[in-house]
Amino acid sequence: MRAAAQRLHGVAHRTPVLTSRTLDARTGARVFLKCENFQRMGAFKFRGAYNRIVQLDAAQRRGGVVAFSSGNHAQGVALASKLLEVPAVIVMPSDAPKAKVAATQEYGAEVVFYDRHRSHRAEIAQRICDERGATLVPPFDDPHIIAGQGTAGLELLEEVPHLEIVATPVGGGGLLSGTAVAARGLNPSIELYGVEPQAGNDFQRSLQTGERVHIEVPNTIADGLQTQQPGELTFAIVRALVRGIVTVSDDELREAMRFAFERMKIVIEPSGAAALAAVMTGKLDVRGKSVGVLISGGNVDIDRFDTLLSS
Repeated sequence: MRAAAQRLHGVAHRTPVLTSRTLDARTGARVFLKCENFQRMGAFKFRGAYNRIVQLDAAQRRGGVVAFSSGNHAQGVALASKLLEVPAVIVMPSDAPKAKVAATQEYGAEVVFYDRHRSHRAEIAQRICDERGATLVPPFDDPHIIAGQGTAGLELLEEVPHLEIVATPVGGGGLLSGTAVAARGLNPSIELYGVEPQAGNDFQRSLQTGERVHIEVPNTIADGLQTQQPGELTFAIVRALVRGIVTVSDDELREAMRFAFERMKIVIEPSGAAALAAVMTGKLDVRGKSVGVLISGGNVDIDRFDTLLSS
């Protein structure tokens, strides 16, 4: 992870850590928001994508990369590939947010659409890799991806070393597992928590049963957290290092987005608001503690943002 931080130095933004007296008063805690919504392409996903692609050799770069994603990993891979002059193909669901699709294409990636309810995105991506001799860049279950994502947590702990709790959104587990490695490496007593949608609690159920659980496509506004099963590597790390997983409702995600916009003047997408929602609602009891909250992204267009907060 330290090596990943060196590769990302001067390429990825060192995103700000923000505080709010109003948020502290509501939670009874001292809350520090690591704002990856200010990262390049608007989310933490750029970190892992760049760290993975920059390590490809010359032959692999010529063959290009393939990724599958509902949006933020797509944009991260597309931007990293553009910076490194590597051809990129992204497999995206046909119902992916239009703004995320547009940004992915504007970065120069080729987009291949699929029906998330009928097709398997990993199989489509692998087929394209086989046909083109390209390299797969998975969204979370890869040590270089995990190391890159974990640099966000590393930066947070370097800036606020006295944290007692850190909470992150969790989809496939790349951000949570990477942050857990960073945080526990710097402070073995720190508590780590993941937060996922109530409708998509595959990680929570997996930890309860002790093995990876597969669920149907979650029906949630948090499009970036619609994973159906934890990664094999991320699950092992989370199981070893993370205290627990809590869930939040779509209405609680909306309220966190609204608070961030109205009181802190920052725009957060639904997925990015998960950990903040858990702290605000008391799903995570942080009273009297210093808590770090990862805001994982802010990629939501104005029309959807308005619709979400008006519903």
